Amino acid sequence: MARVALVTGGSRGIGAAISKALKQAGHTVAATYAGNDDAARAFTEETGIQTYKWSVADYDACAAGIRRIEEELGPIDILVNNAGITRDAMFHKMTPQQWKEVIDTNLTGLFNMTHPVWSGMRDRKYGRIVNISSINGQKGQAGQANYSAAKAGDLGFTKALAQEGARAGITVNAICPGYIGTEMVRAIDEKVLNERIIPQIPVGRLGEPEEIARCVVFLASEDAGFITGSTISANGGQFVV
Repeated sequence: MARVALVTGGSRGIGAAISKALKQAGHTVAATYAGNDDAARAFTEETGIQTYKWSVADYDACAAGIRRIEEELGPIDILVNNAGITRDAMFHKMTPQQWKEVIDTNLTGLFNMTHPVWSGMRDRKYGRIVNISSINGQKGQAGQANYSAAKAGDLGFTKALAQEGARAGITVNAICPGYIGTEMVRAIDEKVLNERIIPQIPVGRLGEPEEIARCVVFLASEDAGFITGSTISANGGQFVV
């Protein structure tokens, strides 16, 4: 059944692949973005998927943006919390601002986006929420105390909310990507990629954004109604839970 899906950070990288895959699966898709107007415009021109600009760190902006999307497209039944940022630094050099920005976007952003759609999903007795966490939320990563803490928090949020939504027909699941061949990752020095990163991945390659997108499409489907509170680790075997 075709539904309305909202993907945060949905115009670039993994988010763009998720938006495209959900549209291909027959859903009406809206994608949010925070700052890159040119990329969002190009994405809409390429895909026909409408984009909306706001920061997921701002609750009022999220609530207003969601109201607008539901007025224009209909009730949101699928929410993919994908938006995220990094502000990497070794902990002894990390500033309170670097900590706050990452927590506000990568963790509080899940509350800000999910809270405004939750009541409607409960009333309709249907919802699919997919939270994009990270391998570094599972295993930690030096230089990413802020990011790892936020992404680990995403998993706790997923497990708790899944228990609340289960009897209302709402599933809440998470995906933890490993190293995915996005523009950002492929910009890493080739020597670093080939000598330090890829050798850690048992399958011997980076993942592709479309591989994460296919996981989302399944979890967002009606076929996945018995799966909730779960985490898919899509990391090529780099970290086995």
